[in-house]
Amino acid sequence: MDSMKRIPAATYRLQFNGRFGFRDAERIVPYLDALGVTDVYASPYLKARPGSMHGYDIVDQNSLNPEVGTADDFDAFYAVLARHGMGQVLDFVPNHMCIEGGENRCWLDLLENGPSSAYADFFDVDWSPVKRELANKVLIPVLGDQYGAVLENGELRLSFEEGAFFISYYEHRFPIIPKTYSPILTHRLVELERMLPPDHEGYRELLSIVTAISHLPLYTDCDPDRIRERYREKEVIKGRLWALCRENWAVKAFIDENVEIFNGEKGNPRSFDLLDGLLRQQVYRLAHWRTATEEINYRRFFDINALGAIRMELPRVFDETHRFVLELVRRGKVTGLRIDHADGLYDPTDYLRRLQKACFLQTRLASLTGAPFEREGEEGEEGLVEGIGQMYDEMLAVSPQAKPFYIIGEKILTKGERLPDDWPVYSTTGYEFANAVTGLFVDTRNARAFDAIYARFLRERLHFAEIAYEKKKEVMQVSMAGEINTLGHRLNTLSENNRHTRDFTLGSLIKALVEVITFFPVYRTYTASRQVAERDRQYVEYAVARAKRRNPAMNASIFSFIEDVLLLRFHDSTGGKEQEEWLDFVMKFQQLTGPVMAKGVEDTAFYVYNRLVSLNEVGGTPERFGITVEAFHGQNIERAKSTPLAMLATSTHDTKRSEDVRARLCVLSEIPGTWRDWLIRWSRMNRSRKVNVHGRTVPDRNEEYLLYQTIVGAWPPGNPTGGEHDAFVTRIREYMLKAMREAKVNTSWINPDPVCEEAALHFVDTILRERPGNEFPAELRRELPPLIRCGMLNSLSQLLLKTASPGIPDFYQGTELWDFSLVDPDNRRPVDFEARIALLDELQKAEGDRGTLPLLRELLTTMEDGRVKLCLTRKLLAYRRGHRPLFEEGKYLPLDLEGERADHVCAFERYRNGETVIAVAPRFFTRLGVLAGSLPLGTEAWGDTRLVIPFETAGNAYRNILTGERVVTELRSGRAILPLGEALRSFPVALLEAE
Repeated sequence: MDSMKRIPAATYRLQFNGRFGFRDAERIVPYLDALGVTDVYASPYLKARPGSMHGYDIVDQNSLNPEVGTADDFDAFYAVLARHGMGQVLDFVPNHMCIEGGENRCWLDLLENGPSSAYADFFDVDWSPVKRELANKVLIPVLGDQYGAVLENGELRLSFEEGAFFISYYEHRFPIIPKTYSPILTHRLVELERMLPPDHEGYRELLSIVTAISHLPLYTDCDPDRIRERYREKEVIKGRLWALCRENWAVKAFIDENVEIFNGEKGNPRSFDLLDGLLRQQVYRLAHWRTATEEINYRRFFDINALGAIRMELPRVFDETHRFVLELVRRGKVTGLRIDHADGLYDPTDYLRRLQKACFLQTRLASLTGAPFEREGEEGEEGLVEGIGQMYDEMLAVSPQAKPFYIIGEKILTKGERLPDDWPVYSTTGYEFANAVTGLFVDTRNARAFDAIYARFLRERLHFAEIAYEKKKEVMQVSMAGEINTLGHRLNTLSENNRHTRDFTLGSLIKALVEVITFFPVYRTYTASRQVAERDRQYVEYAVARAKRRNPAMNASIFSFIEDVLLLRFHDSTGGKEQEEWLDFVMKFQQLTGPVMAKGVEDTAFYVYNRLVSLNEVGGTPERFGITVEAFHGQNIERAKSTPLAMLATSTHDTKRSEDVRARLCVLSEIPGTWRDWLIRWSRMNRSRKVNVHGRTVPDRNEEYLLYQTIVGAWPPGNPTGGEHDAFVTRIREYMLKAMREAKVNTSWINPDPVCEEAALHFVDTILRERPGNEFPAELRRELPPLIRCGMLNSLSQLLLKTASPGIPDFYQGTELWDFSLVDPDNRRPVDFEARIALLDELQKAEGDRGTLPLLRELLTTMEDGRVKLCLTRKLLAYRRGHRPLFEEGKYLPLDLEGERADHVCAFERYRNGETVIAVAPRFFTRLGVLAGSLPLGTEAWGDTRLVIPFETAGNAYRNILTGERVVTELRSGRAILPLGEALRSFPVALLEAE
């Protein structure tokens, strides 16, 4: 059974969109194969909202995105993958769909039919919300101004198309309920009577249609028979109406004129009464986008109104949304899945179990039937399906941890948190490794120095924990107040059922709930039954205890009640139905804590606390100033034991900064004195370019501090000029605008301050643009090259660690060369694959013609062009692909170092069945002569520093697979050692294979 399972050796993330489609991907497959990649890791390419650049705004899970390519294009892409023996991991979105723009047929059906829609329970809509006026309705917060202003400005337009009426608001489109067609069709009916005699066939047909409309069941009538009648008859009515209009121009003209009348006359407010009356009868209530913060009654992805959550816990929803992707699995065109935002689901564990079973079923059916599923074979396969299902259950009974299909789940783990043991996935998407490897290059000894520098520059001392607390509360009070309000009302209902808790007021319950969520230490817990896991119990107790301590004036019994509910500590009088309500509350609560953490911490606090922003990464802990080598080894050892096939990421589409930006910024941790001097000098140099807005200086000290780090981290190697420099300035402007809005200090997405923003962007322009009297660009060109060189060497070590550590290395598109991207959308810029293909061909030819060592020496002298990273990537992946068992099953052994530079290296051994390889990754290059222009090679850099090789004797040879050089163990103080100057004789990192 394991032989059917495909495990990647190295993945490469591709971002599909209208600018990069299946045909483009097809062309680069040979290049990826030559690079050493075994599996493409594809962004979502199912049908998304038109113009989507990322694919997460899905409108139809059962068709391909036409902007990415046709079915033939996809098949051609798959055929090339198959010819190269490569697989494909697809990013799948189970939590939400795009509901704006009029492309989502399921959502349009809901808007036309309300609670009686076939999709009424498909989306996570609260049909009985707190606001009574929204009962059996859906709030649609898309308007750019107050509803009345938008209406009377003529921006809401009624239209008539093929027998149906619609409301349009720019790119948005909403169906009119057929039951409410009558006011349009009968308005000014006397005018039609003047044009057509009462016995005219067209006139009589129109009246007959109006009569049929009056007999339609109400959209609130959810009796199954009445629903079927309504669906049937409304379509008949549309067909009759359109046929009538095609055959009778007078009726069509009459309806068209009525539509124009309903659309009103700008400047005449009363002329919009008809349209207002029509809109009041609809399932949806169009509203200003700001109302979403308090009154929205459908679950969203975070606080994004355009992305409506779906109820994946329902079998029908699972089956309908997975039909196409499971067909791709069965046909072998998708060999792995990445599950986006699993934490948003009602029951992530149950979903992942169902998904594993469904994938197992499809792969087994394919192997047993030898052909893709055909409709005529459906009956004959029923027995097979049942048998395979039984086989799967028996397999789990014997091996509960079995995972027959390669699935990884997007899950952000906080410090010390582990992936839930019962998730049937191979790992997360690798953020933990990204944070660990970044922390390894931070000089932990300089934490206090950086605290002092940051506080002195800001003229105040910031504490990350306090910022996170305040920003999580701000998110709940502003952008997610509606969700909190709804949850609070649910809690209030539970409290009313017991005489000991019924006196708790709604306001006090909501306030206590906010405090508990604010102190939640993880994204969410996973209670799905009456049994609460011990780890979840500890998280809840911690949050409640912290909330109590923070609020001594509040009634402690309210917090105790919340703790009882979250831990399902029922009272003796709690009945079965009430227990189910408690459990449902807990599961709804769990869906909310993650978005609050993500929006409050990742997307807000990370833009406020800027001490060293290389640490401000998804899942990171900015208050922890790096990690020790021992801690890094500890994480690798744990991963080798528990998740040896985990994905290891360093850059992703979601990272705040690319791997190379973070690697460079980490260099600052080694030189706090230099960083302090730069800040002082640059701030004085640019002081006159600041302006005063609303009584404060723009940018403020914290924004300026972030700006300087961003410039240092993203400054292009080789000192940009001309168009390249202009493009860099534009990128920094766009980044700073986003960073300021995310921080929500002086401006925000909800309440932008255009004057403040323009002043800050003007500051960026004036300090970076080349113009007479501006010394700052020249200063950067003079000061940054040595730091850039150290950052490149950090990146090479980081690359080695990712490739040799336990797990599967993932490469974000384009990062095989230097990539100094910032947060999205900057990291989704087009990749020049033609240049990369040409460079790889040149490298392979040059190595064949001149040999490895001469080539590597040349690459080290021209590091700015990135070829050294490309070359190292190819060599490491080629070796890894040829020694998969060693890396996927081999043991992990940290190696000790001795000598004057011992703390400058992270080294470990991987071994299995007589195979041994040693990875040597240096760090802290500023103290190795690199700032002065030297390369950290040979005994001149490393002196007597040596690797201690356990269980070895003198005279054992190792071959450096990067350079081809040999190094031999020596005996010193009774132990076998490898001189580091020999191991790093010609190249700054080493992968040593025992001969």
